Amino acid sequence: MQYSIDWHIVFEGTKKFRLAFLESVEIKESVEVLSDNAIIKLPASNLNQTLNVESKIKVGDKVTIELGYDGNLQQEFQGFIQAINTDDGSITITCEDSIWLLRKSIKDKQFITCTSKDVAQYVVDQVNLQLEDKITLVCDCEISYDKFVISKANGHDVLNKLQEETKGNIYMKGNELHFHHAYLENFGKSNFDFAVNIEKSELKYRHVDERQFEVEVEGYGDNGERVVVTVGTTGGEKRSIKIPGMMSKDALKKRGEEELKYLVFDGFEGNFTAWLIPICHAGYSVKITDKDYPEKTGTYYVVAVTTTASESGIVRKIEIGRKLS
Repeated sequence: MQYSIDWHIVFEGTKKFRLAFLESVEIKESVEVLSDNAIIKLPASNLNQTLNVESKIKVGDKVTIELGYDGNLQQEFQGFIQAINTDDGSITITCEDSIWLLRKSIKDKQFITCTSKDVAQYVVDQVNLQLEDKITLVCDCEISYDKFVISKANGHDVLNKLQEETKGNIYMKGNELHFHHAYLENFGKSNFDFAVNIEKSELKYRHVDERQFEVEVEGYGDNGERVVVTVGTTGGEKRSIKIPGMMSKDALKKRGEEELKYLVFDGFEGNFTAWLIPICHAGYSVKITDKDYPEKTGTYYVVAVTTTASESGIVRKIEIGRKLS
């Protein structure tokens, strides 16, 4: 059965503007990266007419991207224009999801004995002073810090640092800033089968005895001295994490144990490519069926999805992480 590719991209600033022409769009989302991003590429001209989009859109305008087949569209991205580039013979519009709203300068502050939630709440409070529509924090990821310093930063910078150090999942949903431990949330479920809807596979099956890891976490105690905590299998493949802020020994150990959850299990690792349908986003759980090797069938947490649309089709590159069952 043949499907006709369909798309609907709208910008909202002082006026609403819908794109009439499209070369390609790429949407990247990941639970390990602070923001989702979209890159929209347009031809520099159409029918020898120059496309003067800069007179119609500007940085900061809201953008909504819907993709689908035969008029059946679904929203794949919503955010704001971050940059418009017209220098290379084509037009490239770079967009960021609602985390863009937190790219506001905030006052320097030094926290003594705090949690990651305390820092995130300070960011929200500072940004809200500059927004009409206020943001609310929803957070259950509370990692202890002996010291946390904010200096010459914006809200995005601080949240990015928190995500890197805690391995938490930070994202915007409406006017709520969410901050949760990794893998605890499930945004949806999808099923994939090597014989049915996996177009290309770069998956490799590995057994737990092949996944021996030793994770070293380095931080600083409240006296400023270097503290190193090691978790996992002694002599295993080494992974190192450096925490620039001050954390207790217990908090450093917890951070290392969070890292091990990503690394040690029986199952597939890597990525595979599928079509737009079934729907799949970062934070979904996916069941991967292998009828030739039923023992390899399992369910995994999706850590990243790249969705690409062009005249040649719409595909999703899906990267899996921890095995769920």
